[in-house]
Amino acid sequence: MTDSSTTAPSEAHGYSAQKENYAKRLRRIEGQVRGIAKMIDEDKYCIDVLTQISAVNSALQSVALGLLDEHLGHCVSHAVAAGGAEADEKLAEASAAIARLVRS
Repeated sequence: MTDSSTTAPSEAHGYSAQKENYAKRLRRIEGQVRGIAKMIDEDKYCIDVLTQISAVNSALQSVALGLLDEHLGHCVSHAVAAGGAEADEKLAEASAAIARLVRS
């Protein structure tokens, strides 16, 4: 995973206020993925495994949409308000992120 952000590490991101909430959700998803691996190890029924994979995909998509919303409301809106090249860059980044989410 690459970080295309030019933001300094000490600068708050749009999701910073919800950081712990996102961390909890991701830990829950991580547990679900481990559960899927266990289901495979235990030769569980294919449809049951696929159902759990679908649940993980939905959970990840929910996290992604939340992060995107935070990004648009914080990073992009601040850049647009400031104007200039940074605004164009942030809008292009957001557009590319949305395209990746739509394709996934």
